[in-house]
Amino acid sequence: MADVAPRLNRFAEQLLGAPLPVRIRAWDGSQAGPPGAPALVVRNRRALRRLLWKPGELGLARAWVAGDLDIEGDIYVALDLLSGSVWERGEDARGLAEALRDPEVRAAVRGLVKLAGLPLPPAPPREEVRRGRHLHTRRTDRRAISHHYDVGNDFYEIVLGPSMVYSCAYWGSPDGTLEAAQHDKLDLICRKLGLTPGGRLLDVGCGWGSMAIHAAREYGVQVVGVTLSQEQAAYARKRVADEGLTDKVEIRVQDYRDVTDGPFEAISSIGMAEHVGAERYLEYADQLYRLLKPGGRLLNHQIARRPQRDESAYEIDEFIDAYVFPDGELAPIGTTVTQLERAGFEVRDVESIREHYALTLRRWVAGLEADWASAVNLTSPGRARVWRLYMAACAVSFERNRIGVNQVLAVRTPESGDSGMPLRARTWGA
Repeated sequence: MADVAPRLNRFAEQLLGAPLPVRIRAWDGSQAGPPGAPALVVRNRRALRRLLWKPGELGLARAWVAGDLDIEGDIYVALDLLSGSVWERGEDARGLAEALRDPEVRAAVRGLVKLAGLPLPPAPPREEVRRGRHLHTRRTDRRAISHHYDVGNDFYEIVLGPSMVYSCAYWGSPDGTLEAAQHDKLDLICRKLGLTPGGRLLDVGCGWGSMAIHAAREYGVQVVGVTLSQEQAAYARKRVADEGLTDKVEIRVQDYRDVTDGPFEAISSIGMAEHVGAERYLEYADQLYRLLKPGGRLLNHQIARRPQRDESAYEIDEFIDAYVFPDGELAPIGTTVTQLERAGFEVRDVESIREHYALTLRRWVAGLEADWASAVNLTSPGRARVWRLYMAACAVSFERNRIGVNQVLAVRTPESGDSGMPLRARTWGA
């Protein structure tokens, strides 16, 4: 009798105290749940064992990456429906113990154990990284960056497209091209920084060299780009040579903390500060302040999370930490601004471009899905699944205002108080 899905649906409702908002399709072919809704596909009993041995988000993530769970239908709709329920409801040991006091919950767990058959816990997928004890040392940062970025430049070409820019684009219209929106983002940053021919720009976390190339080619500046990724650096150097810009752009494999050849007129940090960590953020801001000339500008482009009433209760996202950005941390925008000001910067402008990142992520997901077989061959099925889930889930989070992204323009204002900023800065010279 094909009855696994109805049983799972009933267990889920007992555990959550509310109906599951998506359908369930189980390995025996049975289905249950709201007609027409996307389906959570449970491919085997191992998916249940992963959830029982590691309740909450990490167990779900392991099942997804291993291919034991899947989503059938619109992934964005499914993730939106699941938000705040089983997909994002991690239970720590105390929370689970409290939940098990409910007879219905205990009955549901017993039913799941019986259905799963409970031998030893399945090994985590090989794509998982364990969080280290010592965060944000030079060694652990190199390891974290290598895990995320040294996946293969060919894979990133599939996801990012020809622009090879791995940060939020700047859209004039949702119908525009990704390449045009990334060009406009880079140009906006150059204008905010007030780049002029002959000046020096430090691009912290330079990625595949797109910002460095754009600034040197379009604004005539001398650029030093630093990254911890060997693969990114090799790719960026080739692009620089192909553009005939080797006299203007230097790409280094170097920790930003080890840059000593300032001062620079401008510094861009685009999608890098998320890797710094809360304990190291003031050190990061201090270092960039020291590297700027008086009157120099910093453009800090960074993802932000919503603040919590009790910040001490904030927990790292288990899926992101284990599979996407090991040791990465998001801070509220207010915290970022405060830390920059503590380092001595005068913050002159903060621009939220949250909706722009949702559009960008949807384009990246479309690129990945359009060439899925190649992406799998270049990495692994698990890695491709990590990226699809991560980018789609982040798109929903940006759309629902659970996370945001901001460009913060700050100046190392000299003692004279002359910031060098125009009276109506928001035109940015456009």
